[in-house]
Amino acid sequence: MNLLKEMPLTEESPHTKQGGMKEFRTFSVHTSKGEAFTVFNTKNKEITQFVENNEACSTIRPAVPYILASRLIKDTPTVVYLPHNVSIGGTQVCLIAGPCSIESEEQMMETARKVKLAGAHVLRGGAFKPRSSPYAFQGMGEEGLLLLRKAGDAYGLPIITEVLDADDIPLIAEYSDILQVGARNCQNFSLLKKLGRTGRPVLLKRGMMTTIEELLLSAEYILSEGNMNVILCERGIRTFETETRNTLDISAIPVLKAKTHLPVIVDPSHASGDWKLIAPLSSAAIAAGADGLMIEVHNSPETALCDGNQSLKPEKFGRMVDTLTPLTEVMGRTL
Repeated sequence: MNLLKEMPLTEESPHTKQGGMKEFRTFSVHTSKGEAFTVFNTKNKEITQFVENNEACSTIRPAVPYILASRLIKDTPTVVYLPHNVSIGGTQVCLIAGPCSIESEEQMMETARKVKLAGAHVLRGGAFKPRSSPYAFQGMGEEGLLLLRKAGDAYGLPIITEVLDADDIPLIAEYSDILQVGARNCQNFSLLKKLGRTGRPVLLKRGMMTTIEELLLSAEYILSEGNMNVILCERGIRTFETETRNTLDISAIPVLKAKTHLPVIVDPSHASGDWKLIAPLSSAAIAAGADGLMIEVHNSPETALCDGNQSLKPEKFGRMVDTLTPLTEVMGRTL
């Protein structure tokens, strides 16, 4: 059940239909089960008149431009529920693991089996890949989606994959439990609105040069379409530093947790670009309060078609999970 859901509100019209029947207008509003508010789009003149004429309504000027994402509207953490009793945003730190790109059935089945044994909760894999070069491997498309779904079902793991194009939403939503928005599409507002209409959980990655406020405003596009199952992902931002692929903004985690009720996870693989840095960055993310980690795991990184340098082997992923368990317990959470 969504903690923030859409409900109808009716107002009796002064007009009557033939036969004396009274006419009612229905408005679409948002209500919160935290600190309760009813949110109206005041650009609608009829709703504005209704608010002004209704003694039960009062208006406030929000302190932030992102209304539905803010703690002003909802003062309790949002938990996104997934199949197989998996959730993101609760007391358990969610582990999302799998290869950057889906390459074969053998690869996906073997990786899924091993990450499940190691403690992963969600299986990731790219079927449609955004690559800097048009000549690089672009993904297996629908065939890849089939393999990802098969591997997830075989080992009881919800699956997540990236949506690049609005035209692909119906196809990907047919297979995937979470729809991922990559960093390059963080401010593709048309795509975000369409994803909001699916009702499916959406993982929104922070853009490479996107501020925290801009990230929350991007989330607002999804939320404003009635989809409250949004997960934010810090994956590093572009700075002057060249020793890592991106610069992981650890400070963004507590800042976001203070500003929004939405769950926040971290992708240390894309932040670092180096598998040797994934474990320490994961520890830092959990210590900072992250609700989950998104880790690239490949059964043979040296032959990977995409991002092999930042992928852990399943055995290394398992050992990392073992080292993270005590830290997670210290933080009052579980893995």
